[in-house]
Amino acid sequence: MNNDKEKKRYFAGLLRGLKSLLVGMKVTFREFFTKKTTEQYPENRAELKMFDRFRGTLTMPHDENGNNKCVACGLCQNACPNGTIHIESEMVEDPETGKKKRVLVKYQYDLGSCMFCMLCVNVCPHDAIAFDQKFEHAVFEREKLVMTLNKRK
Repeated sequence: MNNDKEKKRYFAGLLRGLKSLLVGMKVTFREFFTKKTTEQYPENRAELKMFDRFRGTLTMPHDENGNNKCVACGLCQNACPNGTIHIESEMVEDPETGKKKRVLVKYQYDLGSCMFCMLCVNVCPHDAIAFDQKFEHAVFEREKLVMTLNKRK
């Protein structure tokens, strides 16, 4: 009696394993016959389009006068888990109101240590920073990956 139960469990396990193997082989054969898409990079660099959700390089958009929306609040710097963002600011007296306000002096971003988590973009209350679609970041010196974003190029 005990021997019959063991045989049934053995064969039931064998059938489950065989079913799992067949499901995996079905997926494999389906993918084998689907049409493949190959991008001829770098020849197609001009018409290459990345996905909308792709996170390339952190940028600070400027208006036509060269101004940005950053108020140097430091929320992005505090939200960054790697310490990729360094903000330098100074307190300046506003000539119109006479009150002191913080002004951005330098916004430095290290692309080499960024993990593209987008926490800095999500926490920014003024939408002063965003990720673009650029993906070619190869350089020979790591110092070239450190960028000052508040200076217009």
